[in-house]
Amino acid sequence: MPLELSFGQALVVYFLNPILGLLWIVVIVGVVLSWLISFNVVNPHNQFVGMIWRLTNTITEPLLGPIRRVLPSLGGMDFSPVVLLLLISFAQGYIVPTLLRVL
Repeated sequence: MPLELSFGQALVVYFLNPILGLLWIVVIVGVVLSWLISFNVVNPHNQFVGMIWRLTNTITEPLLGPIRRVLPSLGGMDFSPVVLLLLISFAQGYIVPTLLRVL
């Protein structure tokens, strides 16, 4: 028996959930790339590395900026990506299923 979804449920399943999954990957790539740049493993002046770095910053900075303003300074450690990943996990684990039930 095929599963019939309403328009709202289909929007959540086919749009919101994949976007959250892609955002999770972009945050992880940005964190790993920042470590690689900090430890001089990759050259940020390389055209490909610079393009990936700008892309990840363009996508994540609007989300990480407000979190950084709220989090206290912890001696040079930036925990805002961890908070963002926790928020994404909460959205995928609780908010998306709740939306599917409600819609």
